[in-house]
Amino acid sequence: MTAEAYKAINWNRIDDMIDKLTWEKLVEQFWTDTRIPLSNDLSDWNTLPLNEREMIAKVFGGLTLLDTLQSQDGIEALKKSSRTQHEEAVYNNIEFMESMHAKSYSAIFSTLNTKAEIDEIFEWTHSNPMLQKKAQIINGIYQDGTDLQKKVASVLLESFLFYSGFYAPLYYLGNSKLTNVAEIIKLILRDESVHGTYIGYKFQVGYNQLDETEQEELKNWAYDLLFRLYENEIEYTSHLYDDIGWTDSVGIFLRYNANKALQNLGFDPLFPDTAQDVDPIIMNGISTGTSNHDFFSQVGNGYLVGMVESMDDSDYEKWMS
Repeated sequence: MTAEAYKAINWNRIDDMIDKLTWEKLVEQFWTDTRIPLSNDLSDWNTLPLNEREMIAKVFGGLTLLDTLQSQDGIEALKKSSRTQHEEAVYNNIEFMESMHAKSYSAIFSTLNTKAEIDEIFEWTHSNPMLQKKAQIINGIYQDGTDLQKKVASVLLESFLFYSGFYAPLYYLGNSKLTNVAEIIKLILRDESVHGTYIGYKFQVGYNQLDETEQEELKNWAYDLLFRLYENEIEYTSHLYDDIGWTDSVGIFLRYNANKALQNLGFDPLFPDTAQDVDPIIMNGISTGTSNHDFFSQVGNGYLVGMVESMDDSDYEKWMS
């Protein structure tokens, strides 16, 4: 009996052009945390009140946990339903960058915090009930959900759950503080914009092949999941920001991004909050451009492709048309 031939991936024959476009976008955006001069933020860090430094440490600890979840379990779960070799290759790229994101937070910790403080941060991430709850909800779907449910969970993680943590560095950026730390966050935001859009697109491809009854059941399940995560996220946000006085403003930002996650899935918004309701300092910071335009120049002009902008709404609309 002749064994089935092993197939080499052929990028000259593409079934879905979105795979090729996304691969190219992700490669153009490649970056590493070692190219950002984080130590330049130490003077800002040392002037912050203790409660703000503790809040920032928890914020980045939480983000580390979520990126670890996405890199170790999330993308691996999505790869199992890849329709083509090209789609799997894109997921491989996303998986690596999620690991880069998780590592980048450790680069921030090693610059701003003592070893004892870092140990405390990671102990907090392992014991905080709200943080652990959202990780367990998402990972439970990665382990036991259907292929389309896994994509819903991934989009909600990429496009919604990260943003309670992103708020703080964007706020400091808007006030000209911790600008290099915020530069890393903007690079991560740029990646997550592509990840959420791409995985949402792949969800829609599968969703559109379901009959009306199946679509309605899955849509209701997705909204129920979002609301369950939102209730926990509001509690988590309160834990992080009550002492600083930012909880209400962060809540608006969360609801705005929850609607963006639904948009990525092709669903209608759930909340009334729009970009006009979000603090303009945060909306200015969420722009996916970066300021350190020459930070790759030391290692050759080929890395300058990392300066390109991420996919925006016009790209998304072009894909969907």
